[in-house]
Amino acid sequence: MIATFVIVSIAVFLYVRETYSIEVVSVGVIVTLLLFFSIPNLNLVLPLGNSELLSGFAAPALIAIMALLVVGQGLFQTGALEGPINTINKALTTDPRKTLLIVFIGAFSVSMFMNNTPVVVMFIPILAAMASRVKTSTSRYMMPLSFLCILAGMTTLIGSSTNLLVNDVLQRTTDFSLSFFTQLVPGLVLAGIGALYIILAAPFLLPERKNMENELTDTGRQYIAQIQVTPEHPLVGVSPVAGLYTKLKNVTVRMIQRGEQSYLPPFDETLQAGDVLIVAATRQSLSKLLSSQPEYLRGMLNITGFDDGERETDSQESIVISEAVIAPGSRMIGRNIEQIGFRRQTKCLVLGIQRRSRMIRTRMLDIRLEAGDVLLVFGYDKDVRGLRNNRDVLLLDWSRTELPDIRKSITARCIFFATIALAAFGILPIETSALTGALAMILTGCLNIRQAIRALDMRIFLLIGAAFAMGLALEATGGANFIAQGVVATFMPYGNQILISAIFLIVALLTNVISNSATALLFSPIALSVSAQTGIDPIAMVLTVIFAANCCFATPIAYQTNLLVMGPGHYKFSDFARFGAPLILILWISFSLLSPVFFEL
Repeated sequence: MIATFVIVSIAVFLYVRETYSIEVVSVGVIVTLLLFFSIPNLNLVLPLGNSELLSGFAAPALIAIMALLVVGQGLFQTGALEGPINTINKALTTDPRKTLLIVFIGAFSVSMFMNNTPVVVMFIPILAAMASRVKTSTSRYMMPLSFLCILAGMTTLIGSSTNLLVNDVLQRTTDFSLSFFTQLVPGLVLAGIGALYIILAAPFLLPERKNMENELTDTGRQYIAQIQVTPEHPLVGVSPVAGLYTKLKNVTVRMIQRGEQSYLPPFDETLQAGDVLIVAATRQSLSKLLSSQPEYLRGMLNITGFDDGERETDSQESIVISEAVIAPGSRMIGRNIEQIGFRRQTKCLVLGIQRRSRMIRTRMLDIRLEAGDVLLVFGYDKDVRGLRNNRDVLLLDWSRTELPDIRKSITARCIFFATIALAAFGILPIETSALTGALAMILTGCLNIRQAIRALDMRIFLLIGAAFAMGLALEATGGANFIAQGVVATFMPYGNQILISAIFLIVALLTNVISNSATALLFSPIALSVSAQTGIDPIAMVLTVIFAANCCFATPIAYQTNLLVMGPGHYKFSDFARFGAPLILILWISFSLLSPVFFEL
């Protein structure tokens, strides 16, 4: 037992110091435990062999977590939330502050039913744009976004991976298990208290730092591009307002070509099928345009010679956008895009041309290229990467980014809601429902295999496997029972309420030093041992661990969403302690006072 305590303590120390990566420490922990427990005659309380120590990697909870990451990635890759996001951006013009509140409520609601990380990734650019609109620093919104998503994770079984892991320990150790909404009421109460603190304290405790980038989203380089209005295009019938086409956000129309006629601003023409718009826009504006409505993307992909029959077998390829520079001495110099046959040669489409020397007001396809011109290219990932071998252009590989294939967005939404419903109503176990949803995302083309594998975080996988092994080691050697006896002996004289409060505080402090998943797995068997010794409901004990393990607010390393918002919010390490530590204290006091109500102690 003492040796196990030493191994666990060293593991915690290495996780905190971060001298070695989480992957290396996790594998080191597993190897050490495998070697240690191979020693014969250890006189264990419970049998513990290699199969038991490695069982964490096959735990249903871990499988469910990995599958849910794939489902969340499917939503992200298809831009399934682009519709709601566009609605939010429109509402900003009328009531920015009310819309800001709605955005936070939306992030909270979504985080109740899916992994927090993709939610935060999707809402970071929204809040950055909104902060610019209301003329406030992003540092006022990024940390509240992370904290609210963490609080939302307390409310349902799949709201956080921690909840699934603790439930797995509960099912393995006892005859009890958590249902989808077991923790909903106490979780919502604690989340409501935490949200109230965030609203009241944010103006005083969060820094007001200027954005380093100064909102580069729409002040970057302008590309000359053209948009062809097809018969079913969303621009058909659109009329200008004060000479401008307001439906094209952050895109400036410089000329309309209608047959042999050309129209210059200010415009008075209602757009018709067959019109060609010559526009000036940044790369990000053009990317957002292609991600806004399926018709824009479908129109690009259906251009003759680009998405022909040979592409049917590659329907799951990623669609990317990148930049390429016309090389000195290129055969393309002095010729336009049509004369080069760029699409035929490369299977890529030129979305726009950028030339620093002057603003060009002519059809993009009529522009004769010069050395140094930057082409904004669009196509399937394989074809764009093929430009590396093209001697006429220099592919700026670092600029290559994937576009969400919003043609599959409705399918992705249906799969997501079906996955949640099957688990929420108890039709299927959560791991079965999640695996089914992940498979459906791949089979329907919402994700390809590479994107699905990329969604599987190896750090989480190895960390949870190592934490399982440490928890089992504590059980097998009697270490969990020893700690439980110590906690009971110290706090039991003061009553069950004080005992539960003490466990909550210990877990809440440790979860800010090491991973919340590792903390939950270490303390779940300890909490169940306390339950066995005191007669407290085991459900109450595991919920105590769940709520406390989710109190990861005081450090940026406590939870991955904290790390995600650290850069966009321009935070320092101390900012999390100043704003997060009082939140932990408030939640601890609230839980301690309300625990008799929650659990009928």
